[in-house]
Amino acid sequence: MKEVRKVVFPVAGLGTRFLPATKAMPKEMLPIVDKPLIQYAVEEAYAAGITDMIFITGRYKRAIEDHFDKAPMLEKELIEKNKLELLETVRSIAPMNVTFVYIRQAEPLGLGHAVLCARPVVGDEPFAVMLADDLIDAQQSAIGQLIDVRRQNGGGNVLAVQDVPLADTKKYGIVGVDDKTAKSSIVRSMVEKPDPEVAPSTMAVIGRYVLEPEIFKQLEKVQKGVGGEIQLTDAIASQLDEGRTWAHRFDGIRYDCGSKQGFLDATIRFARKLGYSIDG
Repeated sequence: MKEVRKVVFPVAGLGTRFLPATKAMPKEMLPIVDKPLIQYAVEEAYAAGITDMIFITGRYKRAIEDHFDKAPMLEKELIEKNKLELLETVRSIAPMNVTFVYIRQAEPLGLGHAVLCARPVVGDEPFAVMLADDLIDAQQSAIGQLIDVRRQNGGGNVLAVQDVPLADTKKYGIVGVDDKTAKSSIVRSMVEKPDPEVAPSTMAVIGRYVLEPEIFKQLEKVQKGVGGEIQLTDAIASQLDEGRTWAHRFDGIRYDCGSKQGFLDATIRFARKLGYSIDG
């Protein structure tokens, strides 16, 4: 069984919920204390043994490429000023032995289309998908937890899920599983944003996936949904009859940094972890 060594970061979105801050800055570059969201995601992937970071980008996303590129002039200045600690910080942004690949998504056709854009680089290997908006504070890499579940079950898709209040099911993709009490369980159904009275459970899919390469064939077949977008959940749902898609309740705290409240909560949490006083 092939190991997961590649991850896809869909980062082509415009980040309209954070305007005007994101007018000229990618939302993935918004900082939580002193690191941008996308760096937290890359560090999580690297901690799980992933070595190929694939970014599906759009216009105005050059800042992401620049962030993970070398900065000779900056490094030279830090050396000359003997700021060696800062020098190490700058050099650690892009870990050694990691490949960074950037692919332009010409049209905003949805998450499924963004994943499909990565096919030439992913090939016939299993891979991860990570949404940087979902920042997860965990002792063990959250995506690494999903990779472990895949390994233990001999392959298959693995989706990160968390329990949400019943009233919030209409905000998420919700899965129905064999055992609602288990940490990991086979997914039998997926419903996009169901009303509470018809939701199959309160287990919501969040922005971490481990997928087998067969998903690409399904993405090619899937019909465009609302807004003309290709949905990743539709492609995953088409494979559920195979019984090889797992939902996993990860250990960790997830912050929805695509919302202002979630972004603020994450900033406070990580500031406290770093020892900063935030109480005035």
